[in-house]
Amino acid sequence: MANNTSSEYDLVIKICRDLFIKKTRDYGTAWRILRPSSITDQIFIKAQRIRTLEDKKVSKVGDDIIGEYIGIINYCAIAMMQLELNADAPQELNPDDVAVNFDAKINETKELMFAKNHDYGEVWRDMRVSSLTDLILMKILRVKQIEDNDGKTLASEGVKANYQDMINYAIFALIKLGVS
Repeated sequence: MANNTSSEYDLVIKICRDLFIKKTRDYGTAWRILRPSSITDQIFIKAQRIRTLEDKKVSKVGDDIIGEYIGIINYCAIAMMQLELNADAPQELNPDDVAVNFDAKINETKELMFAKNHDYGEVWRDMRVSSLTDLILMKILRVKQIEDNDGKTLASEGVKANYQDMINYAIFALIKLGVS
């Protein structure tokens, strides 16, 4: 099963990465202007829209659920890149360097997924997609609280781990929706 998960994961990431790199070439790294809280709010908007679409079952504008999950993955990757970039880093980054950084963040996140799958099994395969959406929303609320506390936590993992979990939940949802 692990090899199947790995190949499914890689297929989903290929779709996300291809879109991310194309947009980076189109728009540059305009996302560098976003503060961490703004990135978190963008992820929240996408997850909340997924939940609304799951409940209403009708979309009247643009992206469908699949597009929104892809957006969550890419914004989480952006958030992790922003966490590591110094405030004095240039606004515009080389697209090739961004691609390398994106790959590094995703590879680290995939390793985390395999570690958690080892401990939990692949229980996500028996979950509903709507539960994965709710878990993403819960993680977003955790990140918002950590941000509101100026990054200080007493007993909790930091924001990066939450972004990684959101990426993995979104990938699981996309696998379950047949994207892989």
